[in-house]
Amino acid sequence: MPAFQPLPDMPPPIASRGAIGWVRENLLSSPLNVALTLAALYLIFSFVPPIVNWAIINANFAGNTQAACTAGGACWVFVKSRITLFIYGFYPADQYWRINSIFLLMALTFAPQFFNAFPYKKIFGIFALIGIPVVGYVLISGGMFGLQHIETEKWGGLMLTLVLAYAGIIAALPIGIVLALGRRSEMPVIRSLCIGFIELWRGVPLITVLFMASVMLPMFLPEGVNFNKLLRALIGIILFESAYIAEVVRGGLQAIPKGQSEAASALGLNYWKSMGLIILPQALKLVIPGIVNTFIALFKDTTLVLIIGLFDVLGAVQSAITDPSWRSVSTEGYLFAAFCFWIFCFSMSRYSQALERKLYTGHKR
Repeated sequence: MPAFQPLPDMPPPIASRGAIGWVRENLLSSPLNVALTLAALYLIFSFVPPIVNWAIINANFAGNTQAACTAGGACWVFVKSRITLFIYGFYPADQYWRINSIFLLMALTFAPQFFNAFPYKKIFGIFALIGIPVVGYVLISGGMFGLQHIETEKWGGLMLTLVLAYAGIIAALPIGIVLALGRRSEMPVIRSLCIGFIELWRGVPLITVLFMASVMLPMFLPEGVNFNKLLRALIGIILFESAYIAEVVRGGLQAIPKGQSEAASALGLNYWKSMGLIILPQALKLVIPGIVNTFIALFKDTTLVLIIGLFDVLGAVQSAITDPSWRSVSTEGYLFAAFCFWIFCFSMSRYSQALERKLYTGHKR
């Protein structure tokens, strides 16, 4: 009697593997999915080709004036001719190298944070938190080390947006953490002060804070005492965002089981050591999405400084499209501003997701 010889496994049916299998499983798995897929295809073929024709195929890229925009598509010539205003504001042209140096320094510092294999990420991260604000202030403001002093009235464009967002993020996070700890303090005076501060700043919109910092605050200062409008706006943004960060961090602190602090006390750790070594790291890890969400909102809220006479990238675009020598270019200008905001907000979002995956230790459900 011949021995049993098993036949080799048959490959799965072609209709359930590869691209065909993916389409059947994800797009055509039910009548509702079929209808949604057809509706999505209709929208794509209705809107995408006209947008591509307008933005790329029939767009105008060469030239320096409105007369060069004759193809009927987007007039990117406008963006090209005003690009220095959108990025540097009214900063002197011969001093652009100082802004470019900061941009390059930020790119060299933050780019390694996206690569896990890079060996000196921690050093670069510490420099980003401490070194860049100091170097940035010296380079952008000037007035020392032989650098020409540039008044803040000339700051603008994307550079001003980054200054407001970066300084706001760097300063609001530690202040928010302190406020969150103070709100959970067992000392009634500290807890009451922190609650009052948080609820005060959360109870008013940011546009009101900027208006108060720009218009009302100088009226309450002693005669002859005044300080820079940009600095006043920056302080208002930091205090406003720190209140929101405090509530996000407080949510993380409340999510930590009480047993963690009891275990720290059993080990003989005092309050600050238990918070710094055990409680706070876990709480911050849990609320990374909330913190980054607040940072993204802060980045977008920097456009509100326009109401106090500061021209960020959106303000620079709005001022440029009113130029009578350029007509019907508002769409191109606003698309450029939207692209700038999308790049930075999307980068922050992706980095926070990578940080969540890196620090994942079993809390995800």
